[in-house]
This record gives sequence, structure tokens and C-alpha cells, in this order.
Amino acid sequence: MKSNVPEKYSVKKTDKETLLKWYYLLFLGRTLDERAPNYLKQAIGWSYHAPAAGHDGIQLAMGQKFRKKKDHLFPYYRDLQTVVSAGLTAEEIIYNGISKDTDVAGGGRHMSNHFAKPPWNIHNVSSATGNHTLHAAGLGRALKTYNVKDAVVISSQGESSVSEGYVYEAINGASREMLPVVFVFQDNGYGISVPKGDQTANRKAARNFEGFKNLRIIYCNGKDVFDSMNAMEEAVNWTMKEQSPVIVHANCVRIGSHSNSDRHELYRDENELSYVKEYDPLAKYRRMLLRYERATEEELKEIEEKVAAEVKDAHKKAMKAPDPKPGSIHDFVYPEPYQSKKYPDGTHNQEGKPIKLIEALNETLKAEFRNNPDTYIWGQDIANKEKGGVFNVTKGMQQEFGKKRVFNAPIAEDYIMGTANGMSRFDKKIRIVVEGAEFADYFWPAMEQYVETTHEYWRTKGQFSPNVTVRLASGGYIGGGLYHSQTTEGALATFPGVRVVYPSFADDAAGLLRTSIRSEGMTLFLEPKALYNSQKAATAVPDDFEVPFGKARIRREGKHMTMITYGNTTHMCLQAAEKMSKEDGLEVEVIDIRSLIPLDKETILQSLEKTSRALVVHEDKVFGGFGGELAAIIAEEAFTLLDAPVKRVGAEFTPIGFNPILEKAILPNTDKILKAARELADF
Repeated sequence: MKSNVPEKYSVKKTDKETLLKWYYLLFLGRTLDERAPNYLKQAIGWSYHAPAAGHDGIQLAMGQKFRKKKDHLFPYYRDLQTVVSAGLTAEEIIYNGISKDTDVAGGGRHMSNHFAKPPWNIHNVSSATGNHTLHAAGLGRALKTYNVKDAVVISSQGESSVSEGYVYEAINGASREMLPVVFVFQDNGYGISVPKGDQTANRKAARNFEGFKNLRIIYCNGKDVFDSMNAMEEAVNWTMKEQSPVIVHANCVRIGSHSNSDRHELYRDENELSYVKEYDPLAKYRRMLLRYERATEEELKEIEEKVAAEVKDAHKKAMKAPDPKPGSIHDFVYPEPYQSKKYPDGTHNQEGKPIKLIEALNETLKAEFRNNPDTYIWGQDIANKEKGGVFNVTKGMQQEFGKKRVFNAPIAEDYIMGTANGMSRFDKKIRIVVEGAEFADYFWPAMEQYVETTHEYWRTKGQFSPNVTVRLASGGYIGGGLYHSQTTEGALATFPGVRVVYPSFADDAAGLLRTSIRSEGMTLFLEPKALYNSQKAATAVPDDFEVPFGKARIRREGKHMTMITYGNTTHMCLQAAEKMSKEDGLEVEVIDIRSLIPLDKETILQSLEKTSRALVVHEDKVFGGFGGELAAIIAEEAFTLLDAPVKRVGAEFTPIGFNPILEKAILPNTDKILKAARELADF
């Protein structure tokens, strides 16, 4: 709806100093916008540039309403004018454009035209269009949780990105939770070459959300500085007052191509190209200042000359600025993890009553929530009365820690994962645990956010670490079939930036979970659900037990063969090893790696120096499973130690069948491991 609030800004009402400041910002933004393609033509950089021309009004308004270090701003790749208006200098824009090490967004690690300044709360966002709406919702949740009522989150995107499912998840979640987020849709009519008529049936994408409760929608002319300023003023004020989300739908034009790799003349005719130039917001604003005698031609020329000199000087500085060093590529892949002083090797000698793996997880979660009051957990079906998830891992937590810290999320895996990313941005002391899906096999809708979160620390050059532990109930042997019995670590471990752990016993489950929660960075915590209540996985667990990342555990010592395993198959390997000892007189060493990433290669290689034979065993498929990496490492780094080829045991290259007969035929078991081990011994 059009606002009924009296207009605060107009060419007549706004003071001259402000009008001239806006002209300076608009002209600076446009000058940089038009200069960007020249860097590409000269092979200097800026190989991706999405021009902001035509969006000037709404972008100026967003930047002017953003208050650095108080509000939070998520610009998208076309928001050059927005960040200039918010305070980024010409130097900072050019550093980003030509990917210099001095780029404040991340030192040239991210694509050009992805502007950010984390110290000011201008966030580094992805190239996956619109996905930062989820992060904005998560940050809005943090503002609400910590009772910050004098700040807002501003999230910006093009209208075509609203077609993404996770945008609906973000706005649905923000309206349900009543979060202080202003979602700005900059509607220029195109998604690259795709007209918005191919995106949605409504002429304005914001109309798709008109039925959402607790959500206000404001429409404005994004080409007009004053209409945009009034719309953003109203949106920000209403959001803070009502503590609820607003959509600002700004009608814009795209004067240029989508980007420097797009040729818009292939899908736009001459009439349209002339029309969009005619509605140039900068030219209109300049004409208004002169027509209403709010500025003279000389004053505007003086500003233009000042900008030209400023950009020229910024260019000279940028050309002298250092490039990223090749040797820096391994910096900031992972933050430093929490280090255990009491249990440096992740073992203990404590005797006592064994507890089940599920009890170890539940008790550790509660202990860590008591230890750090800024710890949170959410997921599907994890906190409803006396129930704590499908497996009751979180049983009793909401009763003890309250609904602000332990709560149910919608059945929207991307929202679960994306809001964890966003909320963790608010303060480094926050630790978030999410149950990414009820079963690991249902996590796939969250993959876009999972991947996004893995490279946040690297992409920002260490300026932001998503301190998130993602818990997933993994694996089979429960007769669950598809989506309830498959293992996923082979796929999920391929992304740098996430630690991956997979315990087999109760004490390791407790120790690894404690280390995961206390560490900075993202950890994927895979739980073998078939072992939740199994007596064979039960152990005594010290109250403060900690297991470091990257430290394997020798479960059984031997000299004739090494079995390398984790998760459910650890127990099968131990059974097979005992049987070989009794029946074959062969002593097999069983290594439970516990931590897939980082991996304890030293323990594996030291074992092979004794045994000279390697059998890699896991529940996942042999083809494409994590065991392929283990086998490759052994073949490359321990080839001269081996007396036989590396052998692998795992699941068949098929989905998991529901019928127990099919599941048994597909998954590894003790007999299959024993058969492979004897073949390896006889080689």
C-alpha cells in the first residue's frame, strides 16, 4: 500500500546541505559504477560488475537510513550505490572491484561487486541471490532475543530472487517470529534476461506476500530519491516500533545490462532502452535541484569535480595496493578450535556406570547450556512438551532453559540452517546447535545454506565465524529405508570450512559434542542413531569429558592388519577382529577415526608401519564414500609400508531398501567385514 504518513522528505522540505550531500553520494556512486567496466577492459579486474544505475533512489535511501555499528545491512551484488551512501569510500569500492588484499569485505576472496564492511555491520553476502534473507532473519532473531529495540536489519535484493524458496522461508519465518527486518525488493523488471512475468503471476513480487500476518508492505518509486527516502523512513520506524518485518517494494529501471557478461540489446528493443535512460534517477534529481532552485549549476559542477578528483586519487591508491598472496589461501579455512587441557588425546580412565549414547548427548547439551547462557538450539520437533525430537535427544531442555533458547523451527531446513548463520553474526559469544533435519537424509534442502556457511570464515578473511554445530541423526540399521537410513558424510565432507565428526561410543559423543559447541567455526556432528540406545555403545562418561578434533582412537591393538573405521561399523570391526583372533590367530588393530575432518593421519600411518595391511570400513557406499579419501591417502603416503592393496568395505551403490532383507543385502555387517579381512590377510 502507499503510505498515509506525511512525507518528511521532499525537494522543498529537505535542507540544502542534505540535498547537496545526497547529490555528492549519488554522483560518486554513478561515477564508480560507470568506471567499473574500464577496469575489465584494461584487464585490471572487476570481472563481475552489476550496474546500479536506475536503482539510485532506493539505494541512496537504504544507505542513508542504515546506521553503522547499530543496524545491520545485507546488500546484494547490485548495491554499489547503497554502500556508498552507507559510507564506503571510493578506495574501498575500487579495492573490492579489483580484488585487492586491502578489500575490507574479504581481501579479494569473494567476487567483485560483493561489497561489505563487517566492522560496520555491512555484511558479506553470497553470490547465491537472495539467500542472505535467511541471515537477515537470523540477525533479526538475535536483536529480538537480546531485546535490542533501537536497531533494524535491512536486507536488499532484486525482485527475481524472490522466486527462490528460501526467500519465502525467510519472510514467513520473520512474520511468524515478528522480527525487525526490512526486506527491500529492487524491482527493475528483469532477472538477467528473464522478464518478471516469467517469475510470478503478480506484477509486483511483494503482492505474493500480502496474506502474511504481522507483515507490512510499502510500495515506492525506487527511481525517486524523495519517495524512496520517505518509504525507508517509514519502514525503519515502523519495524522498530512494532518489532515486525516490512517489505519495501521499490520500482526501478535497469539502465544497463544485468552485468558485464550480459548483452541486454539481445532481449530489449530500442524503445525500452531509450525509456530506461529517460528515467535515469540521477539526471532527474539533478534537474529537480536546479528547477526548484535548491542548487546552482556551479554548486553541482563543484561537487562533480570533487568526485572526479576523489575517484582519480582512489584509483591511484588502489593500483599501488597489494594483491592477495598465493601462500595465504590456507589462512582462515577453519578458526582455531577449543583445546582440551585435561584430555589432550581424547581418552580417559574413569570407571563408573555406563550410560547410553543418547544420554551422553542429552547430558552434554544441558551441561553446555548451563556453562554458556548464550547457547541456543532449534530444529524440527525438538521441543514440544515432554518430547525432545524423534529420538528424545533434547528431552527436558526447553523445560530447563526456556523457549527463547530451545524451540521448534518450521519444517524448512534452509531456514533452520540460514537463521543459525545469521544469528551467530550478532556476537562471537553466541553458540548455536541446530538439528538440521529429523534424519540426516532430510538435510538436502538445507544444502545451499550448508555450503554458504562453510566458506563464510574464509570468504570474510576471518572477520566472521559461524559458530554453529549441525547435529544430524545418521545411518541405517533401523529398517528406515530411504530418507531414514542413509549416510551423508561422503557428500557433506567435500566442502572445506566445516569440521566433520562421527562418534561410535557414548564418551566420544559427549566429548566431541562439547568440543564442537565450545569451538569457533562450524561443525557437522553426525550421530549414529542405531547406537543411541545400544548397550555396546554405552560407556562411562566423565562430566567434563572433551575429545579434540583430529585425534583418532585405537579401539583394539594388533600387528597383522589395520581396520580404519567410524560410526556404526566400529563395533562390527571390533567383532570381526575378535573373531579373527580366536579363529585365525591374527591380531587386528581397529582405529576409530572419530573425526573425519580434520583427520588424524599420523595414527593411521603409524599403525600401518606395524601391520602393513589396511582395510577401510564404513557404512556409506564404497563408491564415492569417505573411505575413498582414506584409501587414497594411504596409497599415496604409505605405499611402501603395504604388503597388499588397500581394501574397502561399505554399502552397495544403491539406495537403502526399506524391507529388512534389502537393507541387510545393501549395508555392511560383521560377516562382510570378516570375509574382506580374511581375503586381505591371504593376499
